[in-house]
Formats: sequence, C-alpha cells, structure tokens
Amino acid sequence: MADVKLAAETRTEFGKGAARRIRRDSKVPAVVYGHGAEPVHITLPGHELQLALRTPNVLLTLDIEGKTQLAIPKAVQRDAIKGFLAHVDLLLVKRGEKVNVEVYVHTEGELAPGAYLLEHVLSTLNVEAEATHIPESVTVSIAGLEAGDSILAKDIPLPEGTTLVTDEDAVVLQVLAAQAEEAPAEGEPEATEA
Repeated sequence: MADVKLAAETRTEFGKGAARRIRRDSKVPAVVYGHGAEPVHITLPGHELQLALRTPNVLLTLDIEGKTQLAIPKAVQRDAIKGFLAHVDLLLVKRGEKVNVEVYVHTEGELAPGAYLLEHVLSTLNVEAEATHIPESVTVSIAGLEAGDSILAKDIPLPEGTTLVTDEDAVVLQVLAAQAEEAPAEGEPEATEA
C-alpha cells in the first residue's frame, strides 16, 4: 500500500469564488473529517494529490500546520469535462484502526477453449482492513472456467488481515456462452436498419 506525504494548508475562505482561486493556484480544496472531530477545511497541492490518487485506497500522511495526520480518500470530485480535481473528502484514520473500503477485482488466466465471455458482475469488493494495510486489489484465477461457471465473493482469496464485507454469496464473475448471430435463410431478405 502506498503512503504519500502531502503538505496541507488550512483555509478560511469558502464558496465557489474561493474554490476557483484555490484551483487557479494549482491546489485542490479538501475537507478532512472523522474520529468525532470537527471537519477541517484544507488545500492540498494539486499535482501531488493527482499522482497520489492514481493508487486505489492510498494512505495520505497530511502535514497540517506542523501536525501529522493519516487519512484515506473517501470522495473525489473531478471536473466532468477537463478531468481536474475539483474537491476531495478525506477520512481520518489511525494506525491499527479497521476501515471499510472497496478493492478492485483482477482476473488472471484463460477461460476454457471455446466461445465464452467473462462477465464482471462486480468490479469491486467491499472489505474491512487495517488502515495501514489496505490491499490495492485482489486477484482471482479464471483458468479453465466454462459457460455456466461463476465465482462468488467468498471464493476470492483475500490478503491476511482483510475481511469480506460484501455478501459472501454475491456473484462477482460469471462465464457465458457467446451467442452466434443466425444467418438469414435462403430467399429471406437480410434485416436492415431503418
């Protein structure tokens, strides 16, 4: 799990105008909350934060005016057109504390020979893990699976210290038989789009 250190500044200005000024300075407005404390409004360096958020469930070490705190991203808002970070909500965590997060499900291996399709019913799993040991993803083998086979959440191996929160009988992956298009019979006109 990645641990990224960021220098944060508290902010006292709020609203659209203040947020635009912050973004114009290549920074991102953010809110840090959790542990029963009052939310703290901060600004973070835009480029460094953008790079850090490329890692799923990144652990951020925030230096807020000399005080160090650990946080994980809870909600990330991006501009719909340009994709820049508009706002970030961060959740305070402590070492040893358990948190609920989503982790991506990756597959490895090849399906059995034949015309099969792999459907990702769930692309992420909800898990509980220690804040400083959150897995970036989980991997499951699909080697040799055929049509009708499925993988349930309980079938996916989790790293040590990680507990499944998603319903254990939820279908995560299933294998389908590819459907071939029927050729028109002789003498019948081919279907055309109007």
